[in-house]
Amino acid sequence: MDRHHYETFEKFGNNTFLLHLDNGRGFGRHSKDEPSILAPLEQCCRIRHSTLLRLQLLSLPQYRLSDVMRASLSRDPLHSVAPLLSEPHLAALDRRLKTVLQTVSRCQQRNDGGGDKVIYEDTVYMKDAFTTAA
Repeated sequence: MDRHHYETFEKFGNNTFLLHLDNGRGFGRHSKDEPSILAPLEQCCRIRHSTLLRLQLLSLPQYRLSDVMRASLSRDPLHSVAPLLSEPHLAALDRRLKTVLQTVSRCQQRNDGGGDKVIYEDTVYMKDAFTTAA
């Protein structure tokens, strides 16, 4: 929820940059999901194929998002002092991921099952880039 705002440094003229501020509420409350976050996906009904594949992978039991995040956070130096995300927050990640995937599915159903209208095929271009670079 806190990624809707940003600041820029303009002291250097056109050589400015975005600065995202983390106010500690980036994961929100574990017990409340914010459905408005999904408005762009619901309205546009477009998602990159590569993004969808990654989200689907993170929904599988062996690559569950909460487990991947827990493993990543365990390497943080502050982890030994206090966990950065509680177990309820980690569980909320899996629940919210399921909601995102359900939203994509509803988009596909609204487009008469036309996945090509909802899913932007970018993996072909990725394969081409790797083939060209090799």
